[in-house]
Amino acid sequence: MRLDHRALEDVAALLREAAEREVMPRFRRLGPAGVRSKGSALDLVTDADEAAERAISAGLLERFPGAVVVGEEAASADPTLLGRLADAPLAFVVDPLDGTANFAAGLPLFGVICAALRAGEVVAGWLLDPVSGDMAMALRGEGAVSVSAEGERRDLRVAPAAGLESMLGAVAWGFMTPERRARVLPRLARLAGVQNLRCAAHEWRLAAAGHLHLLVYNRLLPWDHAAGWLLHREAGGYSARFDASPYTPLETGGGIVAVPRAEDWAAVMEGLGIAG
Repeated sequence: MRLDHRALEDVAALLREAAEREVMPRFRRLGPAGVRSKGSALDLVTDADEAAERAISAGLLERFPGAVVVGEEAASADPTLLGRLADAPLAFVVDPLDGTANFAAGLPLFGVICAALRAGEVVAGWLLDPVSGDMAMALRGEGAVSVSAEGERRDLRVAPAAGLESMLGAVAWGFMTPERRARVLPRLARLAGVQNLRCAAHEWRLAAAGHLHLLVYNRLLPWDHAAGWLLHREAGGYSARFDASPYTPLETGGGIVAVPRAEDWAAVMEGLGIAG
């Protein structure tokens, strides 16, 4: 079950196929019964999520027999599945359709995410934009690349370091405590610009490609962030949790700030009032 460049390409092909067969044919074609709430208006599941997760999970197990596969929808039904990630020699976490609320609204900002873990450490990651066909992927220690639908490859690199007033950021504040939210929201005007695409796949891709300086997330579900974290790191970026500890896909809380350079992290934490 070795992960090498061939395996990287195999998984990329699997994700593309699942998106082409299960996701895109349902885009803007879902009936009322095809969209369901998992607890809130922004926490949705669709027929596309479930079909793509089944296809991706089956394909991963066929290619990597014995691997642990934890999909978002499976973990929603059985949260104990997350406990299998820490000791698994090889595990995959899958978000079959990140940005489901956008997908359900007919907005073409959604992605397919997959990350590979060994004993709880992220070793490979894939972020696919099904609309354009662009695939961003990384092997730990070997850099990050973006591959277009036509096969054109380019190395990914984070933006140059910038002062707070020059930073463009994606800030997700919905799951912050009321106290932290009250500190952070008024200070967002200190940034050059702020956005929230409701899709971590696109936000991590933009940061790894140098189009965003800053990412802030409070909730850290591994299928949302493990692949993007590795991609950003391999593109030269730095990130740490709100308490300055390293990111781990085994913890779902604690927040994260991702920036181009380590020295930017403290400036963001203080300047936006995230600390505390």
